Amino acid sequence: MDHHQVSEYESFLIVTIPSSPFDGVALMADPIHGYVSFTVPMISPRATECTEQDLIDSPWVQRLRYILQLQSARWVYPGAEHTRFQHSIGTMHLAGRFMIRLYPSLQKILSDLPSLYFMEELARLTALLHDIGHGPFCHFFDHHHLDQFGITHEHIGQQIILDYLGSTIKNIRRSPSGPFVSGEYIDPAHLAFLILKNPKKSIKGLPKWLTFLQPLLGGIYTPDNCDYVLRDSYMCGVAIGPVDIERLLHYTFFTSNGLTIHQAGLPALQMFLNARLYLYTNVYFHRTTRAIDLHLQDIFGSTISVLFPKNPLKVLPRYLSLTDWHVLETVRSWARSRSKEKRDLGQQWHHILIRHVRWKTAYSTLLEIPHVDTSFTPKAFFTHMRKRLPRSIRHVDFRVDFAHKDPRPINMMNMGGFQIYVYNDRTHAVEKESLDHYLDYLPARMITLRVFTEDHTHDALFGKAAEDTLRDQWPTLAHSP
Repeated sequence: MDHHQVSEYESFLIVTIPSSPFDGVALMADPIHGYVSFTVPMISPRATECTEQDLIDSPWVQRLRYILQLQSARWVYPGAEHTRFQHSIGTMHLAGRFMIRLYPSLQKILSDLPSLYFMEELARLTALLHDIGHGPFCHFFDHHHLDQFGITHEHIGQQIILDYLGSTIKNIRRSPSGPFVSGEYIDPAHLAFLILKNPKKSIKGLPKWLTFLQPLLGGIYTPDNCDYVLRDSYMCGVAIGPVDIERLLHYTFFTSNGLTIHQAGLPALQMFLNARLYLYTNVYFHRTTRAIDLHLQDIFGSTISVLFPKNPLKVLPRYLSLTDWHVLETVRSWARSRSKEKRDLGQQWHHILIRHVRWKTAYSTLLEIPHVDTSFTPKAFFTHMRKRLPRSIRHVDFRVDFAHKDPRPINMMNMGGFQIYVYNDRTHAVEKESLDHYLDYLPARMITLRVFTEDHTHDALFGKAAEDTLRDQWPTLAHSP
């Protein structure tokens, strides 16, 4: 064979085997994880390969630089200006670490498992792209725009992966640790399956090893959760207590049942869930954050209806430019619009942008919800509470807000595809029941109930009406801690 001609196999070796330990891998500095490795093309002039750099530099991933991580808390915590891009990079890093740790135990129970570096890269790419479908103001966009189409940002993310990033994903042949086994390639449909956090989604026709990964990427402690707890608390300057990622990693493994944590790792899981709950209570559900959210609720849906009225799945190329930056800079100009609708919306946005908070906290209490009560809704509470206000102030405008979070799954014994198990060191058994015992101190559902008014003139009267409403209509909740 002519020495200038290279077989397909030899070409594969050229682009995947580094000439030095530093070839083909670069570093990004990160305030949470130190340095994050990612793959780049080899130095060899004959190297033509797809790498993580191609995905990171793609318009869809770069778009995440303009999607803020925290929709409203950034107006409360000055340092919280970080983006979904930073979070996605950190999640990719942690996902790779998790998979490197978990692979030996997974290999023992599954005979058809792909190679270590393939699995590492599958986890990394899934983590990198898990938020790729987010719209402006993240979950706010889901609840106030996408709901009407019966979709979430995860459905949009699936389509972006399949339609726009699939060819790049298929042509990536190595992780930062090393090359795949010859013939292996990542199926974009597998990434799309994993980013949808729905335990009821169909697994028909999928390899067993892929379905085993669901709790790793959608369970109660995941690279996604671990990164945002660490990153959001750091950027907000909020002390949440210890989050022992190293201990969680050390004591997590796979058994034939699924993702399993050794009993000795449960204290670290307790600490993590407690830290996450603290973050929700003090950052995401901060009184001013929720007050801004209430103001946004009045105008966000109407704003998006003007800016982007269609289902994003029908017009994905246009969705590429729909970001926080686009929304904020567009509404800033509406105060001068000829359209009355735009002028009115622009005036409301002006108040938010200069942090003129319309709603003030008149009453607040934290409730533990011991059981499902479909009658306990903000609308029902508002109706009953108004009747208990003195007639002299019933005309005063107020809002009832329920900020709720499930610190742990409501049913620890039935988490569907996201179920995790516990290894009992004393009995050498793998079980679910230990989760109830160890995590019982964490409530299954917490609600921060707040009443907001436009000033503090009648706080005492509104507080009394709220307490009376709880006592009379929902007495079991009125005495909750």
